Amino acid sequence: MAYRNTIQSIAIGSFDGMHIAHQTLAKKVDAIVIIERNGGYLTPGYKRSNFTSKVCCFYHFDVIKGLSPEAFVERLKTDFPQLETIVVGYDFAFGKEKAGSAKTLQTLFDGRVEIVEEVSVEGIPVHSRTIKAYLREGNIALANKLLGRTYSIDGMVVSGQGLGKKELVPTLNLNVKEYKLPLEGVYATRTKIKGTWLDSVSFLGHRVTTDDSFAVETHILVGDIGEVEGKVEMMFIDFLRANKKFESLDALKEQIEDDITRAKEVLK
Repeated sequence: MAYRNTIQSIAIGSFDGMHIAHQTLAKKVDAIVIIERNGGYLTPGYKRSNFTSKVCCFYHFDVIKGLSPEAFVERLKTDFPQLETIVVGYDFAFGKEKAGSAKTLQTLFDGRVEIVEEVSVEGIPVHSRTIKAYLREGNIALANKLLGRTYSIDGMVVSGQGLGKKELVPTLNLNVKEYKLPLEGVYATRTKIKGTWLDSVSFLGHRVTTDDSFAVETHILVGDIGEVEGKVEMMFIDFLRANKKFESLDALKEQIEDDITRAKEVLK
């Protein structure tokens, strides 16, 4: 593409999450080169571009994984003919079987290579794997702190059990793909409906009280929103409780009412 002929500096990495450390690299360059893999992302695919103003260029890992370090550098020079500066993290590895390191890049590239040291927040090193670990624990507060933003997912609205509207509370059921999901449980959230963020309480996990199917569902706290179709985005503000089984629908409904009360307090 023609725009690559004008790019003089790039940062290379997975940029999964576009977290605080990734932003440190991105602000130093004209464009970011994203090594794309498959699934389990904090921020999948092109959605990384929502969190940066820089040009995003993608290499799929399966296409480049067989390249030697030397061949990879030659690929960069071909794809970015005006390239003068490459910025990478201290733990950057590249080439077949990760044979190349950040130091290797400095020897192979005839321009400038800047190696950015580990970035920490309140003494916690910022890595995508660390953020994912906090999500697995339901520690939304720390995950959001390392991201430098509120963690969000999106999905298409699909038909649910029908129990919510009839027996419990009405919810939007989402078909979520590619994202790394937090611990199963209930969260204070905000849900984007028709371009507007609305306070909500959301559940993700197996419906152990009813049919044990997996669901991601959100209840909007501002009243009737009418029919909703298409894609819906949801951001996680705080963890309320872990998933659990209830002895009856009445007991579940009572807990949901408590969840709604707590969510409203958190979201004030």
